[in-house]
Amino acid sequence: MITVKDVEHVAKLARLELTEEEKTLYTKQLGDVLKYVDQMNEVDTSNVKPMTQVIDFVNVMREDVPNQEISKEALMSNAPDEENGFFKVPKIGG
Repeated sequence: MITVKDVEHVAKLARLELTEEEKTLYTKQLGDVLKYVDQMNEVDTSNVKPMTQVIDFVNVMREDVPNQEISKEALMSNAPDEENGFFKVPKIGG
């Protein structure tokens, strides 16, 4: 059973400030959710085989095969700025 303390703990983790009314409301709502989940535990699933997808899933990706090799010089010719054979980018942060 969900208590107000549980809701306060979750609110603290989520950095939420809740009013007393909200704490009471969420305690009831979360309790109702758990009761519903408990009802699902009563469903007989002994004849249902486990699955990860509702429909068959087929990977439609192609093989990753390199088809053109580009020289380092050609790549670096596109760089707006270069230093010692590397792309030079603006410094970020402190």
